[in-house]
Amino acid sequence: MAQSKIIPTLETTTPAKIKQALALIILFSVLLRGLLSWWLELCNDEVYYWTYARYPALSHFDHPPMVGFFIQAFSFNLFWDNELFLRLSSVVLGGFNTWIIYHIGREAKSPSAGLYAALLYNASVYCFVIAGIFILPDTPQLFFWLLSLYLLITSLPASPVGKRHGRRLLLAAVTIGLAMLSKYTSVFLWLGAGLYILLYNRAWLRRAELYAGILVSVVIFIPVIIWNFQNDFISFTFQSERVGFFGNGLRLDYFFTELFGQIGYNNPVNFVLIVLALIAILRKRKFLSAAPRRLLLLTSLPLIGLFLFFALFRRTLPHWTGPAYLSLIIVAAAWLADIAARRKKPILWIPRSIIISVGLLMVVLTVGVIEIKSGLLVPTHYDDPRTVGNNDITLDMYGWRQLATKFDSLLQADVASGYMPADAPMISHRWFPAAHLDYYVAHPRGMPLIAIGSLGDIHKYAWINRERPPLLPGTDAWYITGSRDFNMPGYLFEYYKYIETPDIIPINKGNKLVENFFVYRLRDLYRQPKDVLTREENS
Repeated sequence: MAQSKIIPTLETTTPAKIKQALALIILFSVLLRGLLSWWLELCNDEVYYWTYARYPALSHFDHPPMVGFFIQAFSFNLFWDNELFLRLSSVVLGGFNTWIIYHIGREAKSPSAGLYAALLYNASVYCFVIAGIFILPDTPQLFFWLLSLYLLITSLPASPVGKRHGRRLLLAAVTIGLAMLSKYTSVFLWLGAGLYILLYNRAWLRRAELYAGILVSVVIFIPVIIWNFQNDFISFTFQSERVGFFGNGLRLDYFFTELFGQIGYNNPVNFVLIVLALIAILRKRKFLSAAPRRLLLLTSLPLIGLFLFFALFRRTLPHWTGPAYLSLIIVAAAWLADIAARRKKPILWIPRSIIISVGLLMVVLTVGVIEIKSGLLVPTHYDDPRTVGNNDITLDMYGWRQLATKFDSLLQADVASGYMPADAPMISHRWFPAAHLDYYVAHPRGMPLIAIGSLGDIHKYAWINRERPPLLPGTDAWYITGSRDFNMPGYLFEYYKYIETPDIIPINKGNKLVENFFVYRLRDLYRQPKDVLTREENS
């Protein structure tokens, strides 16, 4: 892409030093995230997405299917069923994403802008941790989003439009379709591309590749449509209810929670740099050519603005806008590269703001990991054993291995004495903690876990229940609930004649009690739980 003559650049080719620096960034990032992926236990969402890989489908209640496919691919269809391999796609693709965003920055501005974009990407909590360590739908979405952004930025601004640009747009249509198979918000890539075409390059409206590309994305997305058609469009309904706003009243508390969440997830330093770069654009600073600037803004601001608007009326989650900040990271990187060029800085000069940003991430990451493993910072105050740890979010990723080991001793003693049958299933009341109990406790022991509750509570387990052996009359079962999310099993009297007083399994960090798990024995099933999907369809 040709650079405007009024925009200074540091270099026209990629110097070897920048290539070496990029390689070191990628290597360090992959190794660090790989170590943490192996060391940390899975969080609530991650174990739930493990069920996507164990029970693959065209789509799922909560999300499209791509995250499950990635888990299957990188764990060799769960042959290596441990934390590292479940998260391996996040670790590996985080490295590829760093490489891709470098090339987008290089294409938009210069190699130095690409290097700054790579550093800012890895300083982002969302990019480095949420989508780079954890295995979430954001992992495949970010990969395909960045590929799409690169293909769009190297095709849409073309004038005149040639065959090579048409092929790139068709490739972008494929990657956008795959991004849509990851998360629904990826459709905003087409929105940004469409706005750019309508506003700045209508020559594309006369190109068949544009319409073929839209069709290609739709065809790739068809599995999700088929699954929803077969299931009363339940996933679309569920997601639309999460962002509906009419009749809820103005909620500034939700708005500021969303805003500050976005600032925190994207790193406060990154956020400030993005704001400064946007102010520079408003002041007509020509640090970025018009075409990439327009495309980057159109693939970011609509998504961010829409969810900030939704947040005025109902609760939203900050990571929903995460992919949109990729474009703004590149804008900020170009602004910093422009400053470096004007000041005639050396090729590998790194702005102090980027050093602070990376340093802040490392501090937050270090403190977070230490707290997860040691519990030094969060106090544990409780008057009731059923509330221990209910203020400690780090327990999402701690204590499950410990629970599995301690429950195993209890299980073996009960089976040896004949107090509980060896093939007794486990019951849970909600998708979390059901997935944690399933992955760490039930599945390794060949124990089926059945979730009993409403569809809104058990989510995909409404379908998983159908894949598992039915509960048989007269049989016993286990029920485990933790003090962070204590749920009395009284609702199960509808199905079981007796529920015994629970055993308590304590979870410790060192000598500090951080959580209790209550293990109930359910006796003598006299009524089989109804199929949640069938029951709700017939009601």
